[in-house]
Amino acid sequence: MPLNDMLTHYPLAFVVIAGVVGLLVGSFLNVLVWRLPKMLEREWRVQAHEILGLPGETSLPTFNLMLPHSQCPHCGHRIRAWENIPVFSFMFLRGRCSACATPISKRYPLTELACALLSAFIAWHFGFGWQAGMAMLLTWGLLAMSLIDAEHQLLPDVLVLPLMWLGLIVNSLDLFVPLPEALWGAIAGYMALWTVFWVFKLITGKDGMGHGDFKLLAMFGAWGGWQILPLTIVLSSLAGAIIGAIYLRLRKAQTATPIPFGPYLAIAGWIALLWGGQITAFYWQFVGLK
Repeated sequence: MPLNDMLTHYPLAFVVIAGVVGLLVGSFLNVLVWRLPKMLEREWRVQAHEILGLPGETSLPTFNLMLPHSQCPHCGHRIRAWENIPVFSFMFLRGRCSACATPISKRYPLTELACALLSAFIAWHFGFGWQAGMAMLLTWGLLAMSLIDAEHQLLPDVLVLPLMWLGLIVNSLDLFVPLPEALWGAIAGYMALWTVFWVFKLITGKDGMGHGDFKLLAMFGAWGGWQILPLTIVLSSLAGAIIGAIYLRLRKAQTATPIPFGPYLAIAGWIALLWGGQITAFYWQFVGLK
């Protein structure tokens, strides 16, 4: 039996394969989340030197997603292949570097597990096909962006914009919504938060959110059409208000402490893309308007 037919007729096999692929992708996302902000910082420094006419930093060592090889940040021990197996290596090493015994952050196996579970769920939700494949790509990108924004308060254009264009491309084939709805979804998504940003700035004189949030909502509009935008905004606002208040209370931080909005927006948009129609229909039925 051809592989395509097998994965179509045996959905559990597709779910398992998607989970294994998710583990491997999660390992790569750990590298991406750690290195991409540093790569962007180096690029901005070089650009700043050029603009200011300062001597260029030409002696910087190579630093990208491939080089230098992964190593312990404390002792410099190069991570060997058997020490880099997703989740299992962390368990085998008992969460410590094999050379210096420094604890390894639990974020690494948790990211790999999250990526595996989300990938398996997407496979189960959509079944074998292009929708599942594209939704997995989107999910991986959202996971990486959320982790970067949570740590650095940064939504890199190099991740957001390609995914926005990909949403328009896949919907040119009516994969999730018709292309006109996707196009106007991208426009409306950007303009909605852009308007909120400037109204807040005119009233308070402060920036209420980063420009990356505009682009992230535009990206969701490109994938799910303008219809998912209201639900995405409502869910992300509720999540941001509740989780943000808990975070500030636990950390005993000031209310002026900046809290990244990207992760809440990513979670809300992902939910709206998968179940937006059902949630909206349930709401209208609940209030007695349908």
